[in-house]
Amino acid sequence: MRTKMVRILNDLRLKHKLLITYIVVVMLPVLIVGGAVTSYFRQQAMDRAIVQTTNDVQKIKTQLANMLRVPTDLSNTFMFDKKLEKMVTTSYPSVFELTKAYLDYDDFKDNVRLYRGISAIRFYYDNPTLINNLELIPLDEATRSTVWHKRAMESKSIGWFYIADEVDVPVRKLSLVRQIPFPEHRASGVLMVVLDQEELNRMLRQEQFETLIFDEQGYIVAGKDPRLVGKTIDELDYGIDLHQQPNGAHKMDIQGEPSYLVIEDLLPESSMNGLKIVSVFATKAIVKGANQVSVLGLLFILLVLLIALLFVYIVSFLMTNRLLRLSRHFNRLALGDLAVVSSVDGNDEIGQLSRQFNYMVESINLLMNQVVEKTEQNNSLEIAQREIKLKMLASQINPHFLFNALESIRMNAHMKGEKEIANVVRLLGKLMRKNLEVGRDQITLKEELEMVRSYLEIQKFRYEDRLNYELIIDRKLEGIRMPPLIIQPLVENAVVHGVENKEVGVHVQLRIHAVDDHAEIVIQDDGIGMALERLEEVRRSMAEAQTAVNNRIGLSNVQQRLTMTFGDMHGLSISSEYGQGTVISFTIPLKREKI
Repeated sequence: MRTKMVRILNDLRLKHKLLITYIVVVMLPVLIVGGAVTSYFRQQAMDRAIVQTTNDVQKIKTQLANMLRVPTDLSNTFMFDKKLEKMVTTSYPSVFELTKAYLDYDDFKDNVRLYRGISAIRFYYDNPTLINNLELIPLDEATRSTVWHKRAMESKSIGWFYIADEVDVPVRKLSLVRQIPFPEHRASGVLMVVLDQEELNRMLRQEQFETLIFDEQGYIVAGKDPRLVGKTIDELDYGIDLHQQPNGAHKMDIQGEPSYLVIEDLLPESSMNGLKIVSVFATKAIVKGANQVSVLGLLFILLVLLIALLFVYIVSFLMTNRLLRLSRHFNRLALGDLAVVSSVDGNDEIGQLSRQFNYMVESINLLMNQVVEKTEQNNSLEIAQREIKLKMLASQINPHFLFNALESIRMNAHMKGEKEIANVVRLLGKLMRKNLEVGRDQITLKEELEMVRSYLEIQKFRYEDRLNYELIIDRKLEGIRMPPLIIQPLVENAVVHGVENKEVGVHVQLRIHAVDDHAEIVIQDDGIGMALERLEEVRRSMAEAQTAVNNRIGLSNVQQRLTMTFGDMHGLSISSEYGQGTVISFTIPLKREKI
């Protein structure tokens, strides 16, 4: 799939590549980012509106709770008002006595005048001698059957109701309703504290969105729009049951438009029921400003993109035109016109390519002249190579003669009882045969150790007591494979430099053991060692692999073959101290991935 896509892109013209790159790299990301930013601002505006509305509803809740505290305190006062108890429980013999009592009792009027949020105070009691003066009202069957009166008589708690019953003098306002018991008379009345409608509406008048308050029966008791007071919440056709909605912000469709609804419950202290505060706003109204900004931003982005597209088109046209001119020069060169000169100007990559083209033509002309000279040299080399092949064939015959001669010497020495000489000749022949077989890329550690042992035995015969050696080998490692002639040259260096430079001789130790996931090979001698300057020179020589050119089997050659086979981390490590000896070590990985 990846190769197919690369092939398709390579087949496109440069102009089309630039246009596609512009669309993919510039246009699409800009449009995506613009859409994301627009969506972000819309959401931010919506979140701010929700937070603001929630705060406003909380503020209204606090104000309403404070407003309801006044009638609550008044009801607590009248709960223990003996003057009120005497007023309503007295059986009056005449209208004159009743009128006189009414004139003496002015507590209701005083509290209405004192508190701005109170519109009226009424008390309902079953006393036939009372006359309805809009404050003290005798009970009748119509009043007994009202919901608010029944609820008040069933509970000792405060009730909050919008009074919408068709009684003689309907209130049609939010009212506190509470049972006032008279234990001495074994009777109870109902106190009604009517709230001022204008004060309720004033709390909602400054709200940004449609806000209203309704009671548990669904009657709207206050609203930003005063015309809604007295209607039920179901008449607003919100399409949902607001009584069942929990507190908080809710996203829903109201009258076919996406909207948000913020609801908060208010349950005053010592009350049997409470009120709900609702604020509604349409999403469209909130994001209108953000949409206008988004449209202007989108138009600006499109204008910038069109200008950029025009610029890309002009640049692509100029580039392709210059490339076509350069292509025509290449065609002339391909047809053999070595006098062609590119005239494409500019300091950009195409201009540099044009100048490189001219340099290339000059180089081709120069190379054409050199080819003629080299042809004669190649003919001479071909003759020399034929002579080398003949010498190589001859070199294959000489070793067989040498092995036969060594074998004859060994047999002659053995027959004469010179067993030590015969053994040394046998080891020499074996060592020479192994050296001639090193054309293989890999040998086993066991085969390499056979050459090392043969070499050490020969040198032991030569130097006698001046050479001592010790081989400490982990037999489990003899099967690992390695390049040939790696250990033997290192042992040879230790023997030659140690014996020749030290009168008392040298002790050479070869240790091979496993360490973690690799085999460690250590060649240690107690020879004369090297001074620091000489050690640095040897290390530098190994790093530069100087002896690789003349194919000598030295430290640099061993270093080069180790790093080429196993990697840089498995190269030679040399430490030496003058007068103390030298230690050379390297590692071979026990597990290698097959290439």
